[in-house]
Amino acid sequence: MDDIMIEAKGIKRCFRLGSGEDFYALKGIDMQVPAGKLTILKGRSGSGKTTLLNILSALDDPTEGDVIIGEHVYSQMNEKEKEKLRRYNIGFVFQSVALIPIMSAYENVDFGLRLAEYEENRDARIREVLDLVGLSSRMTHFPNQMSGGEQQRVAIARAVAHKPKVIFADEPTGALDTASGLAVMKLFQELVYKEGITIVMTTHDPKLMELGDVVYEIEDGEIVGR
Repeated sequence: MDDIMIEAKGIKRCFRLGSGEDFYALKGIDMQVPAGKLTILKGRSGSGKTTLLNILSALDDPTEGDVIIGEHVYSQMNEKEKEKLRRYNIGFVFQSVALIPIMSAYENVDFGLRLAEYEENRDARIREVLDLVGLSSRMTHFPNQMSGGEQQRVAIARAVAHKPKVIFADEPTGALDTASGLAVMKLFQELVYKEGITIVMTTHDPKLMELGDVVYEIEDGEIVGR
């Protein structure tokens, strides 16, 4: 049996609409994310998958329910403790890569390490992760000198550099062409295998489903298949 990295129990998320009505984006999610695996949250736009990802990653609080990640129980943590958890134990990758345009690939990764207060031979770690994502020869290049796929790989290198336990990725292939998207997915598989990182990502692309170790299908705020 796989070790469990994340467990969600009875997660509901309610938003108050302008009309005064309550809208439940999540309607009672129970799920487990195994450690050292690639877990995919599949669903169309508006299904609730990004809302769920935000709650699993401690970026948002559920209206009801709780999340446990490792030894951390979200309901027992204040915002400062959650911020510390995100900084040191979690990495983020988004559809919009959010690289700093005036920084090279090397400097973007270094900036992420400085934010995480990572001091253990930063130069060696930066070179290691840029090599891992296949960009050793592009370290001094700036974002506008790289393709979309290369920029996303820099963002992934930045996310894994501080050795987080979990990476959360929201539609990381959404802005890429098919070949670049598949390359990113293969890279995620390699990171799981080589770095032992747990990855949770969202997608609506059916071509990517077979690349996940675990796939949860989400529809109208509920898990309808696995």
